[in-house]
Amino acid sequence: MDALWPPQLLSSRPPLARAFVAVITPALFGAVCGLVLGVSAALYLVLTIPVAIAGGFAAGVEHTRAGDGAVRGVVGGLIFGSLIVAVHAAIGNDAKVDLPHPAILLAVVTGIGGSVLGALGAWLRGRGSIAQRAPAG
Repeated sequence: MDALWPPQLLSSRPPLARAFVAVITPALFGAVCGLVLGVSAALYLVLTIPVAIAGGFAAGVEHTRAGDGAVRGVVGGLIFGSLIVAVHAAIGNDAKVDLPHPAILLAVVTGIGGSVLGALGAWLRGRGSIAQRAPAG
């Protein structure tokens, strides 16, 4: 496997790197999606469906136990969905796709989806279906 896949386990990263990948990344991506929500339906759907699904699964692969992946996924999904709603509300333009009512339910949906995807990624890595990263050196 190349140097990027499978990703390094979250537990093996320094604390600031953990915070960045587990909190800042879904927040930034959610903010970008919140901005795009009022600009382009097509781009929003591309970012929030295949790209976000891949991100949720990849976040889970940074764990070896499904429960840990599920926790990571629900936290990342809640952050991601909340930032979509918050940034879109702050901008105040019309959404190009329909959101649930109230809009904050989007965070619940993304949290649940993130939990499932994170658990799946971790479960697959934990059972050896995804190649393990070779030790450095």
